[in-house]
Amino acid sequence: MKNTGFDNDAYVKMQSEKISERIAQFGGKLYLEFGGKLFDDFHASRVLPGFKPDSKIVMLSKLKDKAEIVIAINSSDVENNKVRADLGITYDMDVLRLIDAFHDYGLYVGSVVLTRFNNQPSVVAYQKKLESLGIRVYRHYSIEGYPSNIPYIVSDEGYGRNEYIETTRSLIVVTAPGPGSGKMATCLSQLYHDNKRGISSGYAKFETFPIWNIPLEHPVNLAYEAATADLNDVNMIDSFHLAAYGESTVNYNRDIEIFPVLNTMFERILGSSPYKSPTDMGVNMAGFCIVDNDAVCAAAKEEILRRYHNLLCQKRQGTIGNDPIYKLELLMDKAKITPADRPIVPAALKLAADTGKPAAAISLADGTVITGKTGKLLGASSAMLLNALKELAGIPDELDLISPTVIEPIQKLKVEHLGNHNPLLHTDEVLIALSICAADNENARRAIDKLPELSGCDVHSTVILSSVDRDIFRKLGINLTCEPEYQSNKLYHR
Repeated sequence: MKNTGFDNDAYVKMQSEKISERIAQFGGKLYLEFGGKLFDDFHASRVLPGFKPDSKIVMLSKLKDKAEIVIAINSSDVENNKVRADLGITYDMDVLRLIDAFHDYGLYVGSVVLTRFNNQPSVVAYQKKLESLGIRVYRHYSIEGYPSNIPYIVSDEGYGRNEYIETTRSLIVVTAPGPGSGKMATCLSQLYHDNKRGISSGYAKFETFPIWNIPLEHPVNLAYEAATADLNDVNMIDSFHLAAYGESTVNYNRDIEIFPVLNTMFERILGSSPYKSPTDMGVNMAGFCIVDNDAVCAAAKEEILRRYHNLLCQKRQGTIGNDPIYKLELLMDKAKITPADRPIVPAALKLAADTGKPAAAISLADGTVITGKTGKLLGASSAMLLNALKELAGIPDELDLISPTVIEPIQKLKVEHLGNHNPLLHTDEVLIALSICAADNENARRAIDKLPELSGCDVHSTVILSSVDRDIFRKLGINLTCEPEYQSNKLYHR
């Protein structure tokens, strides 16, 4: 069993209190730039075992009487149909998903702001769509010379040209579907407009990673670099904090590089800067809630290896170049780990070598490794899934959970009527067949009941899986990695 390394309850309590303190510091109104995922933060839950994926949204819901959500989306991302890789949906659709999710937690979404707006026809159409749904929309424009030309930026032709976002609460949480959405610029623009209106307000940043009060090369901070390798983020010692307080803290390169500019903007907007360092800007108590450093280190090292395999697959799919992979290899050297340190990797590779066909392996919560091979009826992932459920339910390996008489008609339907070339059952088809069998088969019923125990487990496949299989593993809460190989030599892969 993986040890808990993080006190989630303490985190929610401490984080809520710290944000309330920051609101009071600025006279009752705070623009909080929220980096990372507000919910479904599976990266944090993987590297900080014990951290719940919805921790941050639960924390915010404790402040829901004070909080108002503003969602920023870069107009270029709307125009280019940018897709969230983890969910497979476009950023413009994710805005609607976010709004629904916030409403489910009782949080008030005040508006959406279209950043870097330039009258793009698709963005104008998107604004009309949002407004037809009763959502208030504001436009913020590109500013020439941003962020260096401070006299122009902090003027009526710069921030002053942006539409002022009308808000009614004391805590304005500015979030977005993904990075590069203009959250910080939105906050600073609001400070400028508030100051002109005589409204006292301030800015702070809530970014879970890197964790500022653990060592620079702690595996958790290395795992953050691994997660952002495509953005070329680098963790650094905050030199401004060290000079101001004599205390060594960790931040990342973009915040440190932009801080002198931000500081000058604060001085222009507010008269003086409230911060002496990028670390000062942050509101992050995660480091105080690590209760088992060994457990956290082990989990973070696993995450670095997962990220490495994911990047290899992206390279194979032609979506990235070599640089992110080189960076991961350096991080693996720093953490003193190799892909073979995950037992499922050599287990899957050995089975594939022995059979000459794709194979898969899963590591259960107690560390037991279960494999699955490609057969006449089932693909490797489907076979592995059934084998894992048998192990968890204590069902002998030689017993069939699904009769071949059930599988064969499904294969016939796929090939003869639905136009599929591969008759082997995908994981979703296997689970449906297993559910049908569970109606009058006690073993199948026991196996289905064990599905929740797969959440948090790791799977490795020797080939890149289909989007269907990837989606099933994601829904089951399973961490999937693959070798950067396709099962066939075709040019088009679903």
